[in-house]
Amino acid sequence: MITKRIIPCLDVRDGKVVKGTNFTGLREISSPVEFAKYYSECGADELVFYDITASSDGRKIFTDILRKTAENVFIPMTVGGGIETVSDFENVLNCGADKVSVNSGAIKNPSLIEEAAKLYGNQCVVLSADIKRVDGVFRVFAKGGRENTGLEAISWIKKCVDLGAGEVVVNSIDTDGVKGGFDLEMLEKVCESVSVPVIASGGAGKTEDFITLFKALPKVDAGLAASVFHFGEIKIKELKAEMKSCGIETRI
Repeated sequence: MITKRIIPCLDVRDGKVVKGTNFTGLREISSPVEFAKYYSECGADELVFYDITASSDGRKIFTDILRKTAENVFIPMTVGGGIETVSDFENVLNCGADKVSVNSGAIKNPSLIEEAAKLYGNQCVVLSADIKRVDGVFRVFAKGGRENTGLEAISWIKKCVDLGAGEVVVNSIDTDGVKGGFDLEMLEKVCESVSVPVIASGGAGKTEDFITLFKALPKVDAGLAASVFHFGEIKIKELKAEMKSCGIETRI
């Protein structure tokens, strides 16, 4: 049985971790460096660092705060935000990232995924897809959920995996920050369409939401969340103990 991963997410704006609901109403919480130290020590399997306004601001990722964060992380870290060229890949990898997440940059130039996979390996390239239902259709959004690309999400994800993305983070805008559970319908459709690891993001509110996720969709490899971990509503060690007791393999 594949070990299921638990991944906290740091959404960073202007050097501070922020959190909102449905990708809006963002408020500052704390320093990503402090969170990095905390999550490295409390049982998280990996960490995701998103510079959430890099793409919408049309700038590169803030490397100074990224370097400081990476220095305090002793688990694998995926980094995204403003990634538009293979040089951007190299830049964040040199800052301490283990994997690089692409979203808006891949929408502008899908061949970026293929180029990066050839240079750094498929395992280094993570597709992050921000998805929302529009008139009953799953649509891909860009620029931190601000812009509807018109792309149908499932076919887009499949295309990117075919180009070389080795992992997919599925961010449900509909359930983000709502704490009503993961978007199982959306995730099931993604899992059916690709064979690479799928990470579920958006909607976790309690321990049972993770149990439900992994029981209902065994193909999902990891659960990602932010505020429930940041505010201590879910303790990662306790979550993993509960997963284990429910027969879900995880690293304790």
